[in-house]
Amino acid sequence: MILRSAAVATAALAVAPPTFDSGGPALLIGATEDAVRSASPLEAKKQMDMLVRAGFRGVRITQTWAPGQTEVSPEDAIVLRNVATAAQLDGVTVVTSVMNVGSKTTPVSDQDQLDFAAYAASVAEVSPTLRILIIGNEPNLNRYWLPQFADDGSDAAALAYETLLARTYDAVKAASPGVTVLGGAVSPRGGDVAGGIRPTHSPTAFIHDLGQAYRDSGRTTPIMDGFAFHPYEDSSSVAPSSGLHPNSTTIALGDYSKLVASLGEAFDGTEQEGSDLPIWYDEFGVESQIPATEQALYTGTEPATTKPVPEETQAAYYREAVQLAFCQPNVRGLFLFHTVDETDLLAWQSGVYYADGTPKSSLDAVKEALDESRRGVVAQCPGMELTVHPKLVQRKSVLTLTCDLDCVYVAQLYRLPGRLLASKFGTAIGGQPTRLGLRAPKAKGSYRLRLSATASVNAGRPALLRVPVRRG
Repeated sequence: MILRSAAVATAALAVAPPTFDSGGPALLIGATEDAVRSASPLEAKKQMDMLVRAGFRGVRITQTWAPGQTEVSPEDAIVLRNVATAAQLDGVTVVTSVMNVGSKTTPVSDQDQLDFAAYAASVAEVSPTLRILIIGNEPNLNRYWLPQFADDGSDAAALAYETLLARTYDAVKAASPGVTVLGGAVSPRGGDVAGGIRPTHSPTAFIHDLGQAYRDSGRTTPIMDGFAFHPYEDSSSVAPSSGLHPNSTTIALGDYSKLVASLGEAFDGTEQEGSDLPIWYDEFGVESQIPATEQALYTGTEPATTKPVPEETQAAYYREAVQLAFCQPNVRGLFLFHTVDETDLLAWQSGVYYADGTPKSSLDAVKEALDESRRGVVAQCPGMELTVHPKLVQRKSVLTLTCDLDCVYVAQLYRLPGRLLASKFGTAIGGQPTRLGLRAPKAKGSYRLRLSATASVNAGRPALLRVPVRRG
């Protein structure tokens, strides 16, 4: 069943009432999309514009390292600068995942790790726009990291990844202290069985082992500023609000409390944040079914395990994902994988555009959810109290209010010293100027407007303004 209401979707959160220093309307919602990476500035801008039209305000790109590289090549530097320029023009925040191509190039040796660390530091130096780096990609899976297990069956991947993360953190901070370094980029599931044909670790085991490796290292400084995670559901047919895993080692989008608890168990009591560590969901996708009219754009065969859904359901599930992340206080970002479909049906058809850039029917509904998140009304969250920041502008006799979030307001016009002339009750859409319906008087005298504004959803303390009003 598709769950549409904010109240139902957020009921899946089994966490104590939080304090919200982040998340909520501050949640950065973007797309995981390498289509913006181009040697052509025009193509990079074209792809970034598509992303923004769909409502995204962030983009996660990849930058691959190969053994022997210690700095970004001139060709890749051009691509990164094109992305950075297009993002700056469109008001988009860039997150860059610095990663090896696959398990054949896993940076395990001391030299490879030092080279990788220097390379990541050089990425941050390409442009001042590239201020958030993710180190590695799914190190708990054999596809990207080998070996996963030592000969005795112990976890080799978490131990080696911890040293890579520590070295890279230090190199990046030495070169660019203001850059945010994210560790993890962990896959939501794994087998925890050594000796198999596909050796992998579950996120639960990997995070525990990563914390133990950090403790055993004796390090007294952090290794990351935040934790990247890929909270995919078991298949695209599973609704985010119902995809809970209380009795397994899997961690999906609805398992936020398990993820926080795992990070706390791993790192609390050390110099590395754990329970309070910022979380970035840098990949989450729901594949949609391809209609017959668009089949010619695609090649290959869809895997039976994908279970793609109708576009209407894709939009509903993306809304649920936004609602869940909006209410999770440690979460800083949610990135949907992708903006535009991949052409190979073995890959991902999870975008809001078909492979040729034509919008899917899900696009408008997804954009609405993203807009509602920024306006603070996409979900009702236990413990969340939002404060509105209203602004008043007077042009001639017209008074206009702009709230950063959707708000309910009471405006009262006084003639000083204290005579109430008129009152106005109303609502305003976040970010949109709204005429108050009160006009500045023409008669001589001194006037003041008193305005109280409260968030329409998740209301906190009212914001109060008292501003002089010029005669009209």
